[in-house]
Amino acid sequence: MILLVDDMTCGHCAGTIKGAIEQALPGSSVTADPASKRVTITGASDSAAIQAIVTKAGYTPLLAGASA
Repeated sequence: MILLVDDMTCGHCAGTIKGAIEQALPGSSVTADPASKRVTITGASDSAAIQAIVTKAGYTPLLAGASA
């Protein structure tokens, strides 16, 4: 699953988002890239829950697509 997070502007933002998702959803793997504003999540498929986690962390996620 890929989220676009326009307000992820730096490595600290990326780390916060990555940590929030991986802590809330054990077994998930997250790659966050501030340059492309993309957060890629594997090992979890509940997009509503993931978006809620990112929102709670203080960011604004938009579902971009799903990874195969």
